[in-house]
Amino acid sequence: MSSQPTTSLSPAEYLELERKAERKSEYLNGEMFLMAGASRWHGLIVTNLVGELRQQLKARPCEVYSSDLRLRVSPSGLYTYPDVMVVCGEAQFADDQKDTLLNPNLIVEVLSDSTRDYDRGEKFQHYRTLPSLREYLTIAQDAPHIERWTRQPEDHWLLTEFSDLSQSIQVTSVDCVLSLAEVYHKVKWDA
Repeated sequence: MSSQPTTSLSPAEYLELERKAERKSEYLNGEMFLMAGASRWHGLIVTNLVGELRQQLKARPCEVYSSDLRLRVSPSGLYTYPDVMVVCGEAQFADDQKDTLLNPNLIVEVLSDSTRDYDRGEKFQHYRTLPSLREYLTIAQDAPHIERWTRQPEDHWLLTEFSDLSQSIQVTSVDCVLSLAEVYHKVKWDA
């Protein structure tokens, strides 16, 4: 039996590299994956969301984080940077650096052509293993369309879709209301 050298990284090795890196990477099963940059509309949608959530939550014991804060999905070992996370109550972190959150109540991902299937499929599969997660939103950037997944009893997930700019979403996990018109404020689509 020959021994093959391994290039697999431990979570500690990943964190050591990631904390020094100029660009963000996801980590899963010993491998790091460089994250792509965001489009103009992606950035604008994230900014709109963070602004709306912050305004509604500023007097409550909740914190809103953008994609600069890392998430560790402990049950599956995934480290990633969701576009937006909200935690109500005491935020829990992986270590004293306090740069890796463990317990979001709400996660939001803005979809792009390159991440759409992953964000709705395998990544959401990882997110669902988080006991703290109550709600997951995926937001299209090429047309007004938001999918809201809410945790139900016995870990079933209920999908509700919104595609009209006159609609509002009751985000029950953090007791906020998001207007599609505000989420997509200043975003323009090709006719």
